[in-house]
Amino acid sequence: MNELLLYIVDLVEKMGYIGIFLMTFIEGTLIPIPNEITLIPAGFLVSKGEFNFWILLIISAAGNVMGSMTSYYVAFKYGRNALLRYGKYFFFDDKKMQKMESFFQKHGPFSVFIGRIAPGIKHFISFPPGLAQMDFKKFFIYSSLGGTLWVLILILIGITIGNNQDLINYYVEKMNYIIFFLVIFVIIFYIRYNKIKKNNQ
Repeated sequence: MNELLLYIVDLVEKMGYIGIFLMTFIEGTLIPIPNEITLIPAGFLVSKGEFNFWILLIISAAGNVMGSMTSYYVAFKYGRNALLRYGKYFFFDDKKMQKMESFFQKHGPFSVFIGRIAPGIKHFISFPPGLAQMDFKKFFIYSSLGGTLWVLILILIGITIGNNQDLINYYVEKMNYIIFFLVIFVIIFYIRYNKIKKNNQ
């Protein structure tokens, strides 16, 4: 496992900022390539002085958001049938579509923010807003906030664990659990905020 992680770190270093942009862009679309593979090692390289924190954050966030915008546009332009027809090649089917649409209907525009950091959802959450023809500016804001938060968390984890291989193993294995509880916290906060807002009206 350690040898594999060292290989990934070396690969990310060779990819440079352009490679990181491409990887985060791909992760922002429906292709299920986890950003953990790229950004935790990239954060580690920030701690070594190989990458600049702010450049890495801007580039990775831009890639992630542009990927989500691409998915939004495809759904907006070509509709549900096209997504289901070609999505099967990327493990996206009608069952996942219904799950995403239900999530979007339940939480509204805020689901875009939640979905950008939620395991099992973030690759596909941009489709329902596109199908529903959600206002692009609103989609862009929520997607940018969620996508930036997601890449920031991964980069900070990489910086924090440094070259401690045991911590790298731990965080890679536990990442989905950490994000799951973070999403639950955000949802609870959002629900309570809406209740307080309604009571004050």
